[in-house]
Amino acid sequence: MDRGMGPVSTPDRLVVALGGNTLLGAETPWTAEQQRSVIKQTADTLAASVSGDTDIVLTHGNGPQVGARLLQQEAAPETPRLSLDVLVAETQAQIGYLLQQALDNALATPAAFMTIVTQVVVDPDDPAFEAPTKPIGPTYSDAEATEVPFKTHAVADGHRRVVPSPEPQSIVEGDEIARLVDAGRGVICAGGGGVPVVRDDGLRGVEAVVDKDKTSARLARTLAADALVILTDVPYAYLDYGGPTERPLETVTPTVLREHLATGAFPAGSMGPKVTACCRFVEDTGNRAIITTPEDFADALAGEAGTQVCPA
Repeated sequence: MDRGMGPVSTPDRLVVALGGNTLLGAETPWTAEQQRSVIKQTADTLAASVSGDTDIVLTHGNGPQVGARLLQQEAAPETPRLSLDVLVAETQAQIGYLLQQALDNALATPAAFMTIVTQVVVDPDDPAFEAPTKPIGPTYSDAEATEVPFKTHAVADGHRRVVPSPEPQSIVEGDEIARLVDAGRGVICAGGGGVPVVRDDGLRGVEAVVDKDKTSARLARTLAADALVILTDVPYAYLDYGGPTERPLETVTPTVLREHLATGAFPAGSMGPKVTACCRFVEDTGNRAIITTPEDFADALAGEAGTQVCPA
């Protein structure tokens, strides 16, 4: 396939953002063993696709896990309620532990990876706090959505809880992450987009979920990564996804993607943040970004699969 790209070199430093399908099975109840099985597949794919000379930093989503913890709290009102920022931190550690163990096993290298509970500074005046858009947790039917005590938005197969998703401003642990990567360590960080915090007299957590792809783009710029890879459940970013004129975008520039964003081609609750993150990274660094599936990861690194977002 002629994708309009020249020779593609193997990146020396990668930031890979793992979507929900790389961490959970397709069906609930998402038991620990089910999660271990899916994460093992992801870890094996990553280990087989990237050479030992490549620096790799992993980020990941946590929407279903945070949603499950919220449901557990609501089902047991006699227990103390934990705020959303604490639940983000909790699920960062949960998912990081499973990923870290699976990657160490896949590489047969104990302590090859380490997990950092990561805080991300946001603006307390971000308009997102007044207009929640980030879906978390399970899907509800039309009837169920009328009964829940929180805000929901319609999605393809029902309704999902939505929470504020402010823009990431900076990564509190960014310098330490960079030192670890420079020392040759694999790092798992910024899970769920990072724990959202604001600066007043110090750091203070806020009720929100930062988009993990936007945080990943900021992290990739901070680390001077050669490529940003967003792994999700579709092999490309599509125009008219699921519609009669659906078509994949193969090699594309940020300018073209932003034109499509302006027309509403990529929804805010799904592909929109991924496309925005790719545009920001490529525009700021001149390096490429990729949207693809775990199965196509190796081919995408070689420039032969996925949506390749490249400088003009």
